[in-house]
Amino acid sequence: MVFKRRDRKPTWRAVLEFFWPRGGWARAAKYVKHRLHRLPDPPEKIARGIWAGVFTTFTPFYGMHFVVAGTLAWIMRGNILAALLATFFGNPLTYIPIGIVSLNTGYFLLGGNLELDVETSLGQKFVDAGDDLTRNLWDWFQGRPPDWSGLQLFWHDVFYPYMIGGIIPGIIVATICYFISEPLIRAYQARRKGVMKKRFDAIKAKAAAKKAAAKAENGRQS
Repeated sequence: MVFKRRDRKPTWRAVLEFFWPRGGWARAAKYVKHRLHRLPDPPEKIARGIWAGVFTTFTPFYGMHFVVAGTLAWIMRGNILAALLATFFGNPLTYIPIGIVSLNTGYFLLGGNLELDVETSLGQKFVDAGDDLTRNLWDWFQGRPPDWSGLQLFWHDVFYPYMIGGIIPGIIVATICYFISEPLIRAYQARRKGVMKKRFDAIKAKAAAKKAAAKAENGRQS
């Protein structure tokens, strides 16, 4: 096929680039920053979108962050594309501290203790919840009674504390990002408008000079 990749990317390389993209996370962050600055909306609207995207990364709705961020941005009348780009605040390097802070905050607010309540590893709870979803779906087709104990444990020990605990740190971090990004975007847009105006004035002056030269040439010929 014409558009088929000649050298198929190995699985290990795809996994490595997920945790460390080509060029590093600094380059990826620079690209996101560049895209945010070039959005055409007012700075306040873009900053509201950034708030929605950053806040979403503190929620446990993995796999649905784009949907949640876009919905929040729409409700807040923020820039939806900015919200989608801002979800990259959550990445394999930041999800671990985000999860730890959110879970500990959730257990604190709910009156529990993360170390005491977690009898099995968090990873095992994710596995058990996923196993419940797939196994019970198969049992439903075969008419067997479902067993949701793994999913219930996951909801009680992980998802619900994460959802409650992510609200406060999510609001704090998202608000900080809002107040940082709004003046930066405003300054960038003002500087970009100034550069574009200078270019336009230069083109206009060049056209006027060319027109004057042509008029002078016509005057000499006549």
